[in-house]
Amino acid sequence: MSGETGLIYLVTGGCGFLGRHLLQVLLEKEDRLTEVRLLDKHPNPSLQDHSTERVKVVVIQGDITDYLSVLEAGRGADVVIHAASLVDVWHRVPDQVIHTVNVQGTVNVINACVENGIQYLVYTSSMEVVGPNVRGDHFIRGDEDTVYNIFHEMPYPKSKAEAEKLVLEANGRKVSGEANLYTCSLRPTGIYGEHHQLMREFYETGVRTGGWVVQGVPQDTEHGRVYAGNVAWMHLLAARALRECPQRLGGEVYFCYDDSPYKNYEDFNMQFLMQFNFRQVRVPFWLLSVVACVNDLLHWMLKPIFNYTPLLNRYTLAVASTSFTVSSNKAERHFQYHPLYDWDEAKARTLSWVNTFPHSTKAS
Repeated sequence: MSGETGLIYLVTGGCGFLGRHLLQVLLEKEDRLTEVRLLDKHPNPSLQDHSTERVKVVVIQGDITDYLSVLEAGRGADVVIHAASLVDVWHRVPDQVIHTVNVQGTVNVINACVENGIQYLVYTSSMEVVGPNVRGDHFIRGDEDTVYNIFHEMPYPKSKAEAEKLVLEANGRKVSGEANLYTCSLRPTGIYGEHHQLMREFYETGVRTGGWVVQGVPQDTEHGRVYAGNVAWMHLLAARALRECPQRLGGEVYFCYDDSPYKNYEDFNMQFLMQFNFRQVRVPFWLLSVVACVNDLLHWMLKPIFNYTPLLNRYTLAVASTSFTVSSNKAERHFQYHPLYDWDEAKARTLSWVNTFPHSTKAS
């Protein structure tokens, strides 16, 4: 362990969308930091260029499903932020692969903490551990204690719920050296920001359709979206508080939100893509439901010869059309979380990235 010489953080999935924001916030805001290790199956060696005189950034190629690589990456670390995850709600990835990455990968991270004597583990969970459910039950300004009919259908939310349970149950477990492991879990709502692949896909779909964007979910649907930089900031605050007040945070879960406006997914994304002059066409919701059912049927029928995986299916339609907004009051009470970036700055930062999209493809 690094002791008084400084803190060593291990971030799984460290070269991914959230991982890059975690690196930036850690470098800017964690004064005791001396090393950040970014463990990723698809490494980005250029991130090592972010090293400073004070902090060394190390990119490590490794797979969380391989216990030995996780164990080796964690040697000497003080804190683990387990952000690596396989996100799929479109049937693009076999169910067993999702389970292996999200559940067995989490088991490996926990066991590596135990064997390496690492005491602090912050897990990146998801709002989908709770919902929205496919029955369309709304969750308005809910918190961690709000009663809700949790109903998982897709492998992704099932795997995240199982992994989160494992992390929380590991709280208090003895680690090497007879110390205790302290864990907590953060549940971001829909994350957006620079390098967000889904927003990029939304843009690319608009380009392919000649600038036409189909909209059909109820316009009064509300979703809580959260800027990736604020998600990263909450992780840092949680890790810091977990070290300082382990009895308070250990075994707890926290919703993660900021002051981004409540809108449905379609309208929220269009705030960033309107510069491309995409033309919105509204269709009846019942038609979207029919298309979603047809897409699911085609996926099933074509599966033996072709993996048909459009963005719209019954699950994604249910999520998009069900209001789901949360409160981060618990995080504020337990470790003084307030957004690091307000809405104006979060929007400006995201737009600066969107402005790098090919402008020659703008719809006329």
